[in-house]
Amino acid sequence: MNSLLVADTVSKKFGDFTALNDVSITVPEGSIFGLLGPNGAGKTTLIRIINQITMPDTGSVTLGGEPLQQHHIRDIGYMPEERGLYKSMKVGEQVLYLAQLKGMSKAEAKTRAKHWFEKLEIGDWWGKKIQELSKGQAQKIQFVVTVMHQPKLLIFDEPFSGFDPINANLIKDEILQLRDEGATVIFSTHRMESVEELCDHIALINKSNKILDGEINTIKRAYQNNTFDIGVQVVDETAFAKAQQQLASSFKITPAQFKSLGNEHKLRVEMGDNGTPNELLSTLQTYGEVTHFVEVIPSVNDIFIQTVSQNK
Repeated sequence: MNSLLVADTVSKKFGDFTALNDVSITVPEGSIFGLLGPNGAGKTTLIRIINQITMPDTGSVTLGGEPLQQHHIRDIGYMPEERGLYKSMKVGEQVLYLAQLKGMSKAEAKTRAKHWFEKLEIGDWWGKKIQELSKGQAQKIQFVVTVMHQPKLLIFDEPFSGFDPINANLIKDEILQLRDEGATVIFSTHRMESVEELCDHIALINKSNKILDGEINTIKRAYQNNTFDIGVQVVDETAFAKAQQQLASSFKITPAQFKSLGNEHKLRVEMGDNGTPNELLSTLQTYGEVTHFVEVIPSVNDIFIQTVSQNK
């Protein structure tokens, strides 16, 4: 897969504070790339460098194989966490003005704006001022401003902040469609469930350093530890209690938390390298009916917490 954006050993200091320390990321073309990290990790600084709002002290950024230049501003759409709309300006005038700053003609901007306003069912907002809209409504306008010039690279920083679940799903679906139509997306958020739903690749920045990156399924496989949530409808309680003691000598066993309609024993068994799932299943079946046997796949949230905790 070709790369659209490459940041190579980028560093940035503000006085004595190091915001980024030799951070490198490669964003594949046509992907949704999750840029993750705790507050103050350096994500926003990297995003600002990509947008040429600030410049790196060392390192470089290329877009489409070219070093970042002023004209690349037209190839990028940026929706910041702190929204940048003029509150006292009418919606329609503002959308056309910002589109023209991205290189669109007024006629082209009107056509694209009409398309998006109809698509998002916000046509009656054209003559309103931003200050007359709710936060979620203003977010929709910011989204339109971000995408309507059809940039190669879209950068969304906490795009679902302020949206109710219905509108969050609406914007999520639009982001996926834009990806399917050829856009590349950098997606920065603290909502790990959104990362699970949207992202193909992730990079994790902590304390100014990149500590993890790669294709999301590859990372999950690296964090697998052969752990299973198991439900067993037991025939002989005494015999099963002895079996649990025996299993505990080889495996780490803790209570499982999955929901079910029965009253079976619920176990989480971390096998590590000791045996295979088939062997464990065969053993448990001798003590009753195994009603639940599911591998615990590490979530992005689990990986985030574990990795950041290890890099304090």
